Amino acid sequence: MYKAVVFDLDGTLVNSLYDLASSMNKALAACGLPVYPADAYRQFVGNGRTVLVERAVGGERLTPEIKARVINLFDKDYAAHCMDKTRPYEGIREMLDALNAAGVKTAVLSNKPDEFVGDLMKRYFPGIFFFAAVGKRPGVAKKPDPAALNQLIAQKGAEKPACLYVGDSNVDVEL
Repeated sequence: MYKAVVFDLDGTLVNSLYDLASSMNKALAACGLPVYPADAYRQFVGNGRTVLVERAVGGERLTPEIKARVINLFDKDYAAHCMDKTRPYEGIREMLDALNAAGVKTAVLSNKPDEFVGDLMKRYFPGIFFFAAVGKRPGVAKKPDPAALNQLIAQKGAEKPACLYVGDSNVDVEL
């Protein structure tokens, strides 16, 4: 049996696609850039906010100024609307409760900026114990670099073979 399970957040524990798409489309539109249907964002997400912006803006339109402006606009809107449509997937709370009851330690590791991870965890998973819930932080490489995952595992004092990582994208598989 595994002693610890570390989960990705977006697309694994919660469906956040529609809030991400909405905030990004508002930022793009404010900059006079094309917007996309929400389902198109399935191809843009997974590698963190900066890569999301790069993919959404795309090509020759991606100047350092546009990138910074879109990130700023996205962050402001997403901070206000990151929980409008975002919800845990069906059965997730029950699964997490069952893991906790079985003594399996759980954590979250996301490429989403750390400040958003904390807010989502408090809202959607109160009463469920996670030994850590972290997002992208300065000075820590984002997934698929294994450094942050290795830090979480070491923090728990567990051996890698006794830990499971659960995610939904190629970034997670590369861990």
